[in-house]
Amino acid sequence: MSYLTGDAGLYLDGTVGGGGHSAALLERCRNCRVLAVDRDPEALAAARSRLRRFAGRVVFSHMSFRHAGSDPRVRAEGLAGALLDLGVSSHQLDADERGFSFRRGTVLDMRMDPDASLTAATFLASASRDELVRALRHGQAPRPAALAARIVGRRADTPFRTSDDLVAVLESVLGRRAAHGEKARLFQALRIRVNGEIEALEAALPAIRDALLPGAVFVVISYHSLEDGMVKRAFREWSDPSHGLPRRLPVRAAELASRGTMLTRKPVTPCSAEVEANPRARAARLRAWSRAA
Repeated sequence: MSYLTGDAGLYLDGTVGGGGHSAALLERCRNCRVLAVDRDPEALAAARSRLRRFAGRVVFSHMSFRHAGSDPRVRAEGLAGALLDLGVSSHQLDADERGFSFRRGTVLDMRMDPDASLTAATFLASASRDELVRALRHGQAPRPAALAARIVGRRADTPFRTSDDLVAVLESVLGRRAAHGEKARLFQALRIRVNGEIEALEAALPAIRDALLPGAVFVVISYHSLEDGMVKRAFREWSDPSHGLPRRLPVRAAELASRGTMLTRKPVTPCSAEVEANPRARAARLRAWSRAA
């Protein structure tokens, strides 16, 4: 969070979760305000409780961060900084009724917004084989083609209801007991697809960039290589539009003007103390970009 300096203005916490990042920012700067966004109403309730002492300086909004750029407050005054902390929260993972975990007997739900219609169970029941392969491959699930075929074969007779059903299919494909990481990647793949996380990030990156004020910083923390790669490419292209283009390409200089500066040439990763305090932070990758002043 040190990349967000805490200057006066409106900041976006696009995935407020329990409110930890927003609290740190509001403590650092007495003149800034935060637009706290989350798709999960339980997360917003937790953040409201934690940030109660900052009453009047926080506005809460139940929406996806992909729409934050069109918020009336953002459109009116622009953003002094923005943060996206992607992935799933510890609270969501620990609440069996939310269906994010592969603990035994957990319902296959995985919706970040409980009002959304698509659950993991309905996706497994209705997706074509090709759709399943794409989703499993994006989430880095093991043996995606074989898994998709086995899912389609099983659902004809037995619907998918709980984590046990999905783990059983995975282990039948592997021919052995699945390792923790293999189950995690399978469930991650479904969560990403159910919540449209890749599409949301793809839409949000340019929208939030365009809402930043000159000199404002955009920070993204990702936990999956596909998301991290998207952020890396976007920040690089915004900083150096000529990157990857053939030499002597006939384009106008204005079309190649840099929009800003990548502040992290390599992703910032958690130190050993942070991982010890929160093992789930091990996969975190932070990247930061600053809009041109």
